[in-house]
Amino acid sequence: MGQQMVFPSPRQVALEDTPDPPLGPGEVRVRTLFSGISAGTELTQYRGSNPYLHKRFDLERRLFVDDRPGLAYPLKGVGYEQAGEVVEVGPEVTQLRVGQRIWGSWGHRSPVVLAESTAAPRVLPEGTDPRLGIFARIGAIALGAVHDAEIHLGETVAIFGLGVVGQIALQLARLSGARVIAVDGLEKRLALARQLGAEHTLNFRQVNPGEAIKALTQGRGADVSLELSGAYTALHEAIRATAYNSRVVVAGFLQGEGVGLRLGEEFHHNRIELVSSQTQGIGPRLAHRWDRLRQEQTLMQLATQGGLHLLPLITHTFPFAEIGAAFALLDQQASEAVQVVLEFP
Repeated sequence: MGQQMVFPSPRQVALEDTPDPPLGPGEVRVRTLFSGISAGTELTQYRGSNPYLHKRFDLERRLFVDDRPGLAYPLKGVGYEQAGEVVEVGPEVTQLRVGQRIWGSWGHRSPVVLAESTAAPRVLPEGTDPRLGIFARIGAIALGAVHDAEIHLGETVAIFGLGVVGQIALQLARLSGARVIAVDGLEKRLALARQLGAEHTLNFRQVNPGEAIKALTQGRGADVSLELSGAYTALHEAIRATAYNSRVVVAGFLQGEGVGLRLGEEFHHNRIELVSSQTQGIGPRLAHRWDRLRQEQTLMQLATQGGLHLLPLITHTFPFAEIGAAFALLDQQASEAVQVVLEFP
């Protein structure tokens, strides 16, 4: 028997036993080593604010409709930042062996059975710290936002929100040849951003970001801004901070009504382009060449070859049995954490 996490109801966490099925011919059994908690999507499911809990997304028309919820408690299968070790291979498996470590998205659970075709492209190099594997999917979200930003060498990029996605995006923007201005309201996160290469950091509790970024760019504004916090007030400041006729990429999971977002001001007068960057899709200019697997593989190559520094993002590690305390920390004391990790026995 294995175990998986369940949300029985809002702000409730439980572990339930799950069967450990026999392997099919082309399958492998993976023991989870580490699992990361997403402080965006997973917290909306934990808190009950996720739109799928209140409406249904009609895929044919791509509209949220009110006829019934798309999700309902108890919620199972939550989690998309996992790293594990192959402990058994089924008949006909040729590309994997016991002991190899892989990354993927299979929820807060252990063990898990995966198809060889799923696991084989996601093998970590030998000797790699397996915790790097938890960043593949969340890092791909940051990469998608940076791709959507279409950064050019020598440009100034403003990053709003220095959680996990923001800290990865600022490193990717620097690798793209940009100077980065990083904005947040937490000094610990601003200090981490400076450590990871931000040229300037701004605490929005102390300065007005829009005015400060215009001052740092000789009045022009950021060439492109990335809103990665999921706060409407941050999106408004990102719009204010961005140069005339330029772009704001929005990847934060905004919740509820747009309080604090005044689109009749700088957005309207400065012809700002808003681009939605969303994990389920690739921008139209890249979709014929890029997919999710390529994004994730790119992140892992950068991380394992030293181009990205991801382990400093881990601030807390909990035993899997204490997963309830991990979610409570992110829910009630978010300022204390960046990446929270679960360690499996």
